Amino acid sequence: MDVTPWTPAGGTVTMFTTPWCGFCVRLKRQLTDADISFTEVDIEQTPDAAVFVESQNDGNQTVPTVVFPDGSTATNPSLADVTSRLA
Repeated sequence: MDVTPWTPAGGTVTMFTTPWCGFCVRLKRQLTDADISFTEVDIEQTPDAAVFVESQNDGNQTVPTVVFPDGSTATNPSLADVTSRLA
């Protein structure tokens, strides 16, 4: 599936989440504390987002799934991984 609609501007990420995901809450807090801007997309409220996440995770709706400015993705990345990929 095409990542282009979800590709963020440089220095930011797009993060696919659900409201009940503890890993999502943790990563959002870490990104906020590190002053890394992100756009949050709730896959339960945005059907196209759920389909995209499935396309990146072997058919699973695994969150957080993060899209980087270069169009690459990572599932449940650490803050260190996000930071290094934005450098």
